[in-house]
Amino acid sequence: MQRIRERRGKIVFVAGPAIVHSGAVASLAALVRAGFVSVLLGGNAIATHDVEFALLGTSLGVDLATGMPVEGGHRNHMRAINTIRKCGSLERAVQAGVLTSGIIYECVSHDVPYVLTGSIRDDGPMPGVIVDMFEAQRLMRESVQGAEMCLMVATMLHSIATGNFLPATVKVVAVDINPAVVTKLADRGSFQAVGLVTDAELFLSDLAEELDL
Repeated sequence: MQRIRERRGKIVFVAGPAIVHSGAVASLAALVRAGFVSVLLGGNAIATHDVEFALLGTSLGVDLATGMPVEGGHRNHMRAINTIRKCGSLERAVQAGVLTSGIIYECVSHDVPYVLTGSIRDDGPMPGVIVDMFEAQRLMRESVQGAEMCLMVATMLHSIATGNFLPATVKVVAVDINPAVVTKLADRGSFQAVGLVTDAELFLSDLAEELDL
């Protein structure tokens, strides 16, 4: 990753909501700030819970500082979506000073492009999430062009989707608590994927430490 950054190469990061749930927002935000993320791919959930944590300190209604559920917290993700809707977009929320921290905040602040693709079951979705799957696939394909490395953390569906777009020359590291994710990637042709079965926060905090962040 350090060598790729030095030569201004491209590192794709595929992110799932467990990054937020497990308390790894600060680590991924640091990677974005330091230039180790060239493009971020994810779904409605990573953006929604990232914003929920930034605005309300919870993820899925659980206070990440205490690990305790918050009364009425099951509605917090919708509060987060509606707050951004009032601003008009994630970018406008950052510009207005409403969104002041988190993964999406760092992407907007450091001009790191992101592609958020939704599904039929998504709440909201968050403004900026692409719900046309043909358009989503086109943008994802474009975003991975020229990638030298791809890190996939805690998202089976987006990891498999991205893996389908990548040539075998791209270094792929897939991190998930579920070993079936790596197996499914390999079964679908991403034989170059190196799998790490571990918690998202443990991996990202260690990675940030190794990169001196």
